[in-house]
Amino acid sequence: MRFVIQRVLNASVTVDNKTVGAIDKGFLILIGINNDDTNEVADKMIKKTAGLRIFEDSEGKTNLSLNDVGGDLLLISQFTLYADCKKGYRPSFINAGRPEMSEPLYEYIVDQFKNTYGFNPKTGIFGADMKVELLNDGPFTIVLDSNDL
Repeated sequence: MRFVIQRVLNASVTVDNKTVGAIDKGFLILIGINNDDTNEVADKMIKKTAGLRIFEDSEGKTNLSLNDVGGDLLLISQFTLYADCKKGYRPSFINAGRPEMSEPLYEYIVDQFKNTYGFNPKTGIFGADMKVELLNDGPFTIVLDSNDL
């Protein structure tokens, strides 16, 4: 599983010219799921993300978590995080999770952020053609890979 976490001042996602999710200060998280991922893998990723201290405190040090600053979450499914570009110039997505297993796992992630960590995450629409806008704060971007946790 891969999370690309971007600290943002605001972010939104649009589908068919309609805004379906928008946040102010917080994290925009692009979520990539592969065929080997499970709820247990998701739990580790969620816990790490919820505890990340990448917001500045009064001394300018990255010492505060999303919860500490009352930040929002925008969660976007993105199978292209598993693009394999080793051969040729056209990426292969064979390592991306199949939709029938990825969508329930994505929904599990959304639910866990809400029910376990008390966030009210906004989301895109799984499998839709989404347009994502953001104002990256910093810029501050972290890539979490479950293989590295």
